Amino acid sequence: MDGGASPLFPPANLRADQAQETLLHLLRRDPRQLGETSTRWTLSQVLSHCQQWGWHLGSLSGLCHLLDRLHLHFKRGRDHVHSPDPLYEAKVHWLDAMLEQVRTGDGHQALLYLDELTYYRQPSIGYGYELAGSDRPYAERSYRSNTTTRVVAALDALTGRVFSHQGSKVDVDALVGLYQQIATSYPAGQRIWVVQDNWPVHFHPDVLVALEEQVRPFPFRPAPNWPLEPSERARKKWGKWRLPIQIVPLPTYASWLNPVEKLWRLLKQDVLHLHRLADDLPTLRQLVLSFLQRFVGGSLDLLRAVGLGIPP
Repeated sequence: MDGGASPLFPPANLRADQAQETLLHLLRRDPRQLGETSTRWTLSQVLSHCQQWGWHLGSLSGLCHLLDRLHLHFKRGRDHVHSPDPLYEAKVHWLDAMLEQVRTGDGHQALLYLDELTYYRQPSIGYGYELAGSDRPYAERSYRSNTTTRVVAALDALTGRVFSHQGSKVDVDALVGLYQQIATSYPAGQRIWVVQDNWPVHFHPDVLVALEEQVRPFPFRPAPNWPLEPSERARKKWGKWRLPIQIVPLPTYASWLNPVEKLWRLLKQDVLHLHRLADDLPTLRQLVLSFLQRFVGGSLDLLRAVGLGIPP
């Protein structure tokens, strides 16, 4: 319903879900499309449009009561990018079908989600307890440079096992090393599907040469300036491995489909937010490793926390 259109009935005669949908349609639009000058809706602007529809709310207080009754609240926003991938629906359908196939199969296949994280020497800002009315909790910073550390982790969708690597960077060697760690942890002959985002290094020829021939349910998109064939070094080092791993790319810009993102959120809550180790980077790095090593044997609790577990 457009902002200038009038509903057939006043709110009192609308079902609650109809009134909620009507208001959401307004609130999710850019106010400037409807002649407003601001980029976010104000209560007075919303009230004005409700009155144009013939909704006799009377005052801002009446509008507030209506919004509360319809469970529409003033909430903090969050970053969001809608995936532009033309194969988005097909990839999501494939992932759902493959996960179900692995769950109900004979154990000859495994499915893992992989992702990378960069964290910093300096603590990140988070919530903590402090005296009411006083200053907020401090994130104590070091005078040293804000050194970065890279972590890559892969999460088994059925068991909650976590495989990880940490270092100053995640490059071809680090990825191949992690793939080898994964492959040697599963029985011979088991095919392992690894779902990951579209970071070009994931599809570098020097990485792919260490893996079995790729089925490629969806095309890879390597960096345009990279070679199409693996280097001689990679051929000699890994060319005979043929690790039983198949890479599956997520839809582009669709991080919400990767459960490892929630593992990173747990890591930030437990270790990185407001930590007091800015002057002791080795201990901070060890705490990160210790957190990830909690799940090397698998964890049903972790699966539930990241949205993969079947409720008891």
